[in-house]
Parts: sequence; C-alpha cells; structure tokens
Amino acid sequence: MPALNIEYTETELAAIREAAAADGKSVKAYVHDLSVREQQRRTFVNHAVAFWNAHLEEFDAAFPEDAPAAKRSAA
Repeated sequence: MPALNIEYTETELAAIREAAAADGKSVKAYVHDLSVREQQRRTFVNHAVAFWNAHLEEFDAAFPEDAPAAKRSAA
C-alpha cells in the first residue's frame, strides 16, 4: 500500500499526538482518517455547491421573498 512521510514541527506533532490520543487512535490512524475525512468533506461541498447552482433559479422562483435584493429589484 502506498505510504506518505510527513514532517511536522515538535509543536505540531505534540498537538497531533494529543488529538489522536483523545480520539483513542494511533497517530497513523488519526492522520489517515483526518485526511480521508477532509477529502470526503471537499467532495460533499463541491457536489452541494453544484446542486445549489443548478437549482438556484428554481429556488428563487419558488421563494421570491428570499431571493437576493439585487434580483428582486431587477425583476
């Protein structure tokens, strides 16, 4: 399995060790899970933004009182 070697300052590593211990995980498992979770979060946000942009006009039409003021004055 591919691996990654990451350098941290002593202060950064101490904080990571503390956070890993608080989660009951090894540093390796903690950093792995954190990086995977961040990638999943970014994917979710990208899809949520795409969904919002695809349905923005539909939402504005259904709830005109919630549309931004610039849109209301242009209508």
